[in-house]
Amino acid sequence: MRTAAVLPVKRFAEAKQRLGASGAGSLRVELARAMVGDVLSALRDCAALERTIVVTCEESVAAAARYLGALVVPDAAEAGQSAAVAQGIARAAAEGFARVLCVPGDCPALDPVEVAALLDSRPAGATEVAIVPDRHGTGTNGLLLTPPDAIEPSFGPDSCGRHARLAQAAGAACRIERVPSLLLDVDTGADLTALRERLAGEPGAGARRTRTVLGAPAAV
Repeated sequence: MRTAAVLPVKRFAEAKQRLGASGAGSLRVELARAMVGDVLSALRDCAALERTIVVTCEESVAAAARYLGALVVPDAAEAGQSAAVAQGIARAAAEGFARVLCVPGDCPALDPVEVAALLDSRPAGATEVAIVPDRHGTGTNGLLLTPPDAIEPSFGPDSCGRHARLAQAAGAACRIERVPSLLLDVDTGADLTALRERLAGEPGAGARRTRTVLGAPAAV
């Protein structure tokens, strides 16, 4: 089944404001850039994904995405994550993709093998929504839609339950998938601490760029 990934990326200057005292302005920008780079690389390395669609107005991201073979959609409106994802979904549908995997740019430990396993599972029906929650079980760190317009994305606080309700209202099959490398996104100081601990405990994992910024043990 032809599948595209949709990756929304906001301007780095506005990224990760909720890190607060856990990260100075320069660290927030460098961390955001590194995490997006690691996510882009992981998506490129997943053979089950035919194309990655990046929605952004950050020119450095656009350039890196094109270099890695991704399709770039300018986020002219900058109306937030859900609106950016909707733009990517519309482009995927126009390109003829049968389903889309929507992921954020702040899950740097994303594992291509785990993404492939998620995509290998066949949809339970003609219309299906698979939700990957965050580590708290309330947010959404992955949204697999078959077809791409199965539901309208609605990210933000408590989006896991909201996406499930949208699927039910649309008459779509719905399942929750806990993909380990997608559970941890970085929004707060506590998230950053959890990421540091994970990278320190898994020196053989990916996230090369993020490890460099955080001074974490490098992959072997």
